[in-house]
Amino acid sequence: MDGGFAGPFLAARDALRGNAGDDDCWRITTTSHVALIALFLLQATQPRPTRDALVRLEIGNITVITDRRHVALATALAEAASRSRRWLGLGFVDPGPLVLAVAHDGAMLGRWSQGRIPGWGAGFALPSARTIAIRADGGDAFGTLRHELAHIALHQRVKGRVPLWFSEGYAVLAAGEHGRMDALQLNLSVVAGRVPDLRGLDAALRAGASDAEAAYALAGSAVGELARRNPGRTLDPLLAQLAAGASFDAAVLATTGLTPDRFDEVWYRSVRRRYNWGIWFITGGVWLLVAVGLGVLAIWRRRYDAPRRAALDIGWSLPPDEEHDNIITVAGAPLDRSDTDR
Repeated sequence: MDGGFAGPFLAARDALRGNAGDDDCWRITTTSHVALIALFLLQATQPRPTRDALVRLEIGNITVITDRRHVALATALAEAASRSRRWLGLGFVDPGPLVLAVAHDGAMLGRWSQGRIPGWGAGFALPSARTIAIRADGGDAFGTLRHELAHIALHQRVKGRVPLWFSEGYAVLAAGEHGRMDALQLNLSVVAGRVPDLRGLDAALRAGASDAEAAYALAGSAVGELARRNPGRTLDPLLAQLAAGASFDAAVLATTGLTPDRFDEVWYRSVRRRYNWGIWFITGGVWLLVAVGLGVLAIWRRRYDAPRRAALDIGWSLPPDEEHDNIITVAGAPLDRSDTDR
């Protein structure tokens, strides 16, 4: 077996035997899926007689799989992924050897995930297989990479199971996805109070694009609330407890003084305080109302003026152009054009 693929292949083999770690990323929910996808990526490097044939590159300790159209992007992503960085509440984490697959589009990414991610998905991570896949046409590829690397870093330090909302919420905060958080201020469903509980948030993360976008931001707000409820106002104590092997419920109780159910209630009230009609109006809702008002006014004015415009058209008639091509009218008297004017 080629050395560049030995690690991911062994992880896939162990997953088939039931020994791989748990993947908290919502897109893959069982170790058998981890194995299938990791093995699919390995097989994808076999030669193909098409212009979409995949190539394999070694960038440091990152094995890159992509097609020739995206070699430059994949190389830049691999260089970014190979850097050790400080992660929220975890400190410096060396990413170690990874497989980074860059798909041309959503269809290719869907084949790699065995149909386990939605069409709007921009990427996925398989922490126990040390594999990240990203679509080249999915928007900010480097932002997606940071999100998926956050999953890898969290999984390296925390071996036990954590709720899906915590895994995704941590990745949102650790990757610095502030735009998602800001968008909650203008999300009408959230402003109107249609906020799921934390268990419902797990389901929303698997929903359609619009619901999932809000769910990711809400997950980030829930993880942020865990930090605010700690006396030090950081995630460090919670993550330290999890890294030491404590269960998620026990770690939350030890670092916030709240049971999971009680934290669910506290978080919901916090969301309602932070995202309400007043905040919506101040942060941009007023301009939406102005735009709607101007649109309604324009429609009303057009309908109001329609009879007047129709009356102005009465009695007007224009002769066909071809019959008067050679006539110039001066004070109502038609004059033939001279030859020199033609």
